[in-house]
Amino acid sequence: MHNAKNRYLRLCYFIYAFCFYTISYSQEKNDLWLESLLRSKASPLLLNILNHPDSFQYQIIYTEINRDRNNQPHFTQHYFHVDANRYFNPASTVKLPTALVALEKINELASKGVNKYTTMLTDSSFSGQSVVSIDSSASNRLPSIAQYIKKIFLVSDNDAYNRLYEFDGQELLNKRIWEKGYTNTRIVRRFVPMTEEENRHTNSIRFIRNDSLVYQQPPAYCSIPFDYSKQILVGDGYYNRYDSLIKAPMDFTRHNNLPLESLQKMLQTVLFPASVKLTECFHISNEDEQFLLQYLSEYPSESHYPKYDTTEYFDSYTKFFLFKSGKQKIPSHIRIFNKPGWSYGYLTDAAYIVDFNSKTEFMISAVIYVNRDGILNDDKYEYTEIGYPFFKEIGEIIYQYDKNRKRKYFPNLDRFKFNYQ
Repeated sequence: MHNAKNRYLRLCYFIYAFCFYTISYSQEKNDLWLESLLRSKASPLLLNILNHPDSFQYQIIYTEINRDRNNQPHFTQHYFHVDANRYFNPASTVKLPTALVALEKINELASKGVNKYTTMLTDSSFSGQSVVSIDSSASNRLPSIAQYIKKIFLVSDNDAYNRLYEFDGQELLNKRIWEKGYTNTRIVRRFVPMTEEENRHTNSIRFIRNDSLVYQQPPAYCSIPFDYSKQILVGDGYYNRYDSLIKAPMDFTRHNNLPLESLQKMLQTVLFPASVKLTECFHISNEDEQFLLQYLSEYPSESHYPKYDTTEYFDSYTKFFLFKSGKQKIPSHIRIFNKPGWSYGYLTDAAYIVDFNSKTEFMISAVIYVNRDGILNDDKYEYTEIGYPFFKEIGEIIYQYDKNRKRKYFPNLDRFKFNYQ
């Protein structure tokens, strides 16, 4: 009896110790294999970054994809300093879930005679809001959900995001995201100076066909509370909206938040919807999936509506991995399906990269912070010197590894081929 009791106590202690270890150390995910691969191939610049994780606040995810005999993908995740509790400013990456919720919502309005191509006129219903009645980038010069989504993925257009945010409504947008399991995510701001109260209010919107009103969405107000209990301070100082230097860290406590792993999972729901739980998926049509895949991977030079000046919006403008830092022409056999973001010294990208010649495919996501002087909003970030080379190099290392590793079955990649012309 005594021995049985001792065994029971040892078992309880083991369970307690295991739980304590899991709670204490499971926040950050690390894979020694991925670290070893990157270090073994790293240039002095990359090695310096890898040696200073606190300064550069980098996180890296590499997802190995193996197909079975039925072409079904199976995923193996590799992490390096990935921590959902370590804040980074997600910048334009929040445009991905905002667009997904917009498509989900517009499909629910099909019975009203509305779809993503229907003319969408935005009215002003509260302070700080603006009216939109034309879109010079569209072939018919009229705004629509489809046209906004194109601009979001082609060049990461901020106004297009603001309009989808307003169509979604702050409350519905966040509730939909949380219902799908992305509980650490919040999207509470447009990309234009507004107060917290102004961002809770979203515009009245009218859908028009042949000059007739098809459906009117009333203005909305978000009444749900957000968890701002964890204070988030970044940097040593910042310039406020009046260009005055404030000698204190910038407070991001009430800003948007989107952890890297959640961002990649959202992208995966579009790329491989059958690979994730149904509850994690955004409910969009097969046609919507193909629409998204085209514009996640299309280059500005391939777009006619919108039409872009390719000296400013070059083909790798939003493609950080492999190509961004050099602005070189991207080979036709490689396509990158991705959503990046850049702001306040943070660079982020989540991507699916395919090489149709070598039948290579993998997912890769990363974030880095490059702000040597510690001052935010001074436009002095080391994007070009450190940030873009970081993405280019880790992309190349993973690409070369993945291209040369052994595969039992090569993928059929027809789903990801488009006629961009």
